[in-house]
Amino acid sequence: MKIIIDTNIIFSALLKTHTTFGQIIFNSDGIFEFYSPHYLRTEIRNHWEKIKKISKLTDQQLEESFDSLLTKISFINEEIIPQKTWEDSEKITEGIDLDDTDFIALTKHLKAKLWTGDLELRNGLKSKGFKSVLTTAEILKHWTKKKKE
Repeated sequence: MKIIIDTNIIFSALLKTHTTFGQIIFNSDGIFEFYSPHYLRTEIRNHWEKIKKISKLTDQQLEESFDSLLTKISFINEEIIPQKTWEDSEKITEGIDLDDTDFIALTKHLKAKLWTGDLELRNGLKSKGFKSVLTTAEILKHWTKKKKE
């Protein structure tokens, strides 16, 4: 299953590397294929100091954790997404959070599911009829089921 990981999932994985987020990301070969737009890297860097402060990790530890997570994600250049997909995605994120347009556009483009922990985003997307969104609980349920098979 193709999964688009949004920034708050990586944020959580960096803060809690030994929890569900990290376990799923690092142990999903054959279950999930993770993708993200290049924009995710920029967003994480914009919050770097906050992540460092909350996690109490050194710059080197945080870099190593971030680099490890990035090895599990295929990054897609946003320029390959058709203009029509961008326009449709902007309409969907309008009134919710335009910063998430990249993630919605990539989800639509790859015919994937978006994994987000952002309740406001998820509810807003569902209210606009965008159903290709999964919570961590839904991801975990699918992951656990597949691990047992």
